[in-house]
Amino acid sequence: MNAVTETAAAEPVSGVEISLPLAKLKKSPRNARKVPHGEAAIEALAASIQHKGLIQNLVVEPETKDDGTPTGYYLVTAGEGRRLAMLVRAKRKQIKKSEPVRCWLDTANDPSEISLDENVTRTPMHPADQFERFRELSETKGYGAEEIGARFGVSPSVVKQRLRLGAVSPKLLQVYREDGLTLDQLMAFAITEDHARQEQVFEGLHHNREPWIIRRDMTASNVPATDRRAVFVGADAYVEAGGNIIRDLFSEDRGGFFEDAGLLDILAVEKLREIASEVEAEGWKWAEAHIDYPHAHGMRRFYPQSVPLSEEDEARLDALSTEHDELAEGYSSYDEMPEDVAAKLEAVSDEIDEISAKRSAYDANVIAHGGAFVVLHHDGTVRVERGFVRPEDEAFADPQPESEAEGDAPEPQAREDEQPEDGDEDVQDFEDEDEEPGKPISDSLTRDLSAHRTLALRVALGERPDLALIALTHTLTAQLFYSYAEAGCLEVRPTVTPLGSHADGIEDTPLAAKANEARDAWAERMPRDVADLWGFIVALDDEKRLALLAHCASRTVNALRLPWDRKPRTLQTADRLATALALDVAKDWAPTVDSYLGRVTKAHIVEAVAEGVSEDAARRIADMKKPDMAQAAEQLLAGTGWLPAVLRTPKAEAEQPATVEAEATEPQDADEQDAYAVAAE
Repeated sequence: MNAVTETAAAEPVSGVEISLPLAKLKKSPRNARKVPHGEAAIEALAASIQHKGLIQNLVVEPETKDDGTPTGYYLVTAGEGRRLAMLVRAKRKQIKKSEPVRCWLDTANDPSEISLDENVTRTPMHPADQFERFRELSETKGYGAEEIGARFGVSPSVVKQRLRLGAVSPKLLQVYREDGLTLDQLMAFAITEDHARQEQVFEGLHHNREPWIIRRDMTASNVPATDRRAVFVGADAYVEAGGNIIRDLFSEDRGGFFEDAGLLDILAVEKLREIASEVEAEGWKWAEAHIDYPHAHGMRRFYPQSVPLSEEDEARLDALSTEHDELAEGYSSYDEMPEDVAAKLEAVSDEIDEISAKRSAYDANVIAHGGAFVVLHHDGTVRVERGFVRPEDEAFADPQPESEAEGDAPEPQAREDEQPEDGDEDVQDFEDEDEEPGKPISDSLTRDLSAHRTLALRVALGERPDLALIALTHTLTAQLFYSYAEAGCLEVRPTVTPLGSHADGIEDTPLAAKANEARDAWAERMPRDVADLWGFIVALDDEKRLALLAHCASRTVNALRLPWDRKPRTLQTADRLATALALDVAKDWAPTVDSYLGRVTKAHIVEAVAEGVSEDAARRIADMKKPDMAQAAEQLLAGTGWLPAVLRTPKAEAEQPATVEAEATEPQDADEQDAYAVAAE
């Protein structure tokens, strides 16, 4: 039946298709939908009508006055959303308000019932069917996400998500249609388009099908974009080499996942070798590239020594420092500066750093016979460790002074509790007075006199805390940085216990990198010859000297809990030290499957979640199998700051006032004083 164009009041007929101007259509007061259409729905209808025209007619009835006289307008019984969509198009000047609209005139049925029927008596398309149809449009017609989005009034990002869901294995889509999977679970499978992998993970799922578990299993063999290797190589270089990056369109994936871990390793090593070649070009005998630092290299390390600047460099540095201060005056940051000033200040700063770097340099022998390791830092930056000398080259890099003539080397000193053997005493004999002049005094007398001097040194040093600090710092530094135990005269022996054999990977953590950076910073400042170390330490100001002592002391800390090494007092002191330092291990350690949860019992996991999250959360995971429980617990405990008891810092105990303690320990009378004297003896 041909549509009738209606321009005047309609006759009270029904069941005919007519064309009405958009401006003649009104919302029906008997429309069953009281909650208005959403803005997104109207936009989607407008896009659909723009690209495909009006697919479904509006159902209308004539509007009449109270006396039954037609007003010339029509009330939209069904199709209010389409009417609003066309008004949006008219507002955007895509059509005029006089645009004819196909309508179905119905005066025989109850308008309220028609409106209700249209919204109730229908079956919405299953989402899986929508996903597959979107994919068909993309594959058969070549529509991109922008084009499909424009035709259906949705954003391109939504279209990409639906296209990815349509690319899931048909087997899994059918399971989704049959309510065997939720939409969230299907989205987790859609992280990759590898149907075989999707089906393999699906078959391996147990009763726990949490989306995060599916994502974990789908990417188990992939490398996250946050991995140091991925950061170092870069996504562009990896893709250019033939690698593929999979991305999760439904959650934050922080750059996706690199599928080929082997290719990523190859690219990382190749790039490190290029940098190693540049380092070797500095004059080093060798330079090796490694992803991980080779802790077991067994080589001695040399550090750069202080070098005075030339007069030209000193003068230039002074001038640059003055210029820097003048440019920065009045500004607290680069953001506040005009662009030209900020650029000039940055250039001045770079030149200052370049000249300042000349203050230290490696000895030419060390460079000629030593080498460097080029490795990846924990954050994906390059870490160049210079100054290592292989054992066979040590004699060339650090030539030792000629050995003393035979018989000139002093004999080792005896411990003060050792007694000379019979006949070794230097018995004074007046008959020896006639011995030849210039003959050295005997060893026994030398030992006797040095004992008196040692005692005098002990007493004098005990009265000079400032020099005691220097002597202690010198003794520790000589042994920790030079490996010369005999360089100091204090019989203090620091022990540095390696931690790598007690916790795998601990030496490659950010915290270990921080400790190494502190050590290297000090090592680079120290004189090459240990004989010059005393003068170096004396020349430090009090703050830097204390900082060096603190660094040396920190390297000897040992709070290891070993089953064969019972040392309760040591561990108690370690707890007190942690309390005094307000130590917070949670800043650098988190409970993960590898670090804790996968290595304890299910009871411990439940206890951790109960303490760190809540009792309810612990109950929810209590019936899981251990692997699933550990993974779930890692997610729940992330960011909570929960720590196992071994890592916790005890709370500070309330201390008694010093006056009370003094009153409790001070003798009150002569008898008590005698008692204390006897006890002291």
